[in-house]
Amino acid sequence: MDQGRGLVPDRLVSRLLLLLAAAAGAVDVLCLMRLGGVFAGVITGNLVHVGRAVALRDGELVLAAVIAVVGYAAGVAAGNLGLRCGSPRRDSGWSLRAAAVAAGECVLLAAVAVTWVVTGGRPGEGVMVALLVLASLAMGVQSALSLGAGVPAASTTYLTGTLTGVVGAFTGTASRGGVAGGLARLTALLCGAAAGALLLDVMPLYAPFFSVVLVAAVATTVLTVALRRRR
Repeated sequence: MDQGRGLVPDRLVSRLLLLLAAAAGAVDVLCLMRLGGVFAGVITGNLVHVGRAVALRDGELVLAAVIAVVGYAAGVAAGNLGLRCGSPRRDSGWSLRAAAVAAGECVLLAAVAVTWVVTGGRPGEGVMVALLVLASLAMGVQSALSLGAGVPAASTTYLTGTLTGVVGAFTGTASRGGVAGGLARLTALLCGAAAGALLLDVMPLYAPFFSVVLVAAVATTVLTVALRRRR
């Protein structure tokens, strides 16, 4: 039986990472299309935005990109503190702490979704900044949670390294271990982005709740399994 390194079996963790990757795709689509035109979880892309905006003297884009970068960094720090990554006694897999961190991310995304509904899907400039802060914080927390899962290279927000590893495995320059998981997360991110864009088109007022439901499912599953295995 697959016990995993934490209280949650590794096989289940790998599946839950797919839900997180889909949520990240949906959140990034929301930010790109409606919240400043930047990413919530892809910092490399945001740094490129900063450079381009500075060159073109686009103050609004500079502000949005910087906010996203700072918010993401703060989210990673908060997620790591929640998991206590600096503690030598910390489990290498997911346990009750992971459930709490996932719940925290869910709260952040729920705040985005509720505020979006309250503003009728048309937030003013100040509210838009607040929503971008919350979204980038959530993606930072998710990155810390994903990398603390005990699964090698298990990012669910930025997947450039994942794609590099997959291509490297097929060209003989890297190990093929984890290729299936990497491909699955890439696919989940793509599907989440597509679903997020579609929801923004057909039911824009409730589109942000898609990512909330996905992350809530992760938090609930981790909590349920962890509690069951502690008995």
